[in-house]
Amino acid sequence: MAPPSGHGLLPILVLGAWALDRFSRAQENSTLIFSKENTIRNCSCSADVRDCAYSLAHLVCSCKAVLPSAAEPRSYAGHLAIWFTDTAALGLLLNFTRVRDLKLSLCGTDPLPAEHLAVCGLQRLRVSAEAKRPAPERSVLLHRGGGRGPRERPELSHAGRHPCPDVSFLDLTLFNRASSLKSYSIENVAGTTTNFPNFSPLKHFPVLSNDSYVVTFIY
Repeated sequence: MAPPSGHGLLPILVLGAWALDRFSRAQENSTLIFSKENTIRNCSCSADVRDCAYSLAHLVCSCKAVLPSAAEPRSYAGHLAIWFTDTAALGLLLNFTRVRDLKLSLCGTDPLPAEHLAVCGLQRLRVSAEAKRPAPERSVLLHRGGGRGPRERPELSHAGRHPCPDVSFLDLTLFNRASSLKSYSIENVAGTTTNFPNFSPLKHFPVLSNDSYVVTFIY
């Protein structure tokens, strides 16, 4: 049998690359964090788990209890899911944490107060409210100007760089309604407190001189 021509070989190579990418993604575990019975659980999951299915998470994921100090803001390179019932626990688990792909699932029934949560480097957000099913899951994909896609944002691990120059503020009352998620970004913000003097969450935002920021509001 004659070897495939150059034109016939290209689709094979493309299909092989696609299959390899899908296989690699399937091997990447996601992180699930939730608080249950005054204990914080950090789980590594090879498959998606239905929102707020705590018993199922213990069966299909590798979970361990962590101290609150170990759950303080850090960085997550892959997908992160958090199940929560109140804003205090959510703030402890997530505020000013760096994460690209985030899913938040409200597992309680009480309306959330008008508070904001700060997330660094966010590219995609999904939210759901288990108690309000069958309301659909909502999502928003964050873009920036200048033709950059969400995967092309600058990384910020270099020494001397601000730990959070790309910050998104989530209005937590979005869980109290069923409307689509919206986002609004402001680029090249020279000073956060001077540009938003009445926005109290920015009072806790570390500011370095001569730095500019990208500030996004999700509501």
